Amino acid sequence: MQSVEELIPQLKLLIIKQLNLESVTPDAFDSDMPLFGEGLGLDSIDAIELIVLLDRNYGIKLADPKEGRKIFQSVRTMAEYVQQNSKK
Repeated sequence: MQSVEELIPQLKLLIIKQLNLESVTPDAFDSDMPLFGEGLGLDSIDAIELIVLLDRNYGIKLADPKEGRKIFQSVRTMAEYVQQNSKK
């Protein structure tokens, strides 16, 4: 099982690839920076893509989309969730 600190750079790369953020580098956003709104500026369509990312890469299915609000606060909160719930 990977640690949260090992998952963070991996998730940054996956987010950039999944959302086609070609002008963004992993170093451009902090692991605690908000993913939505003032932070990385993601929107609700991006949230759906993040749900697909978790399912495809980690075998995590979100039963309740409202869970995403807590999980997708930052890359760190995503990494913590993946570390606790990954099935792969």
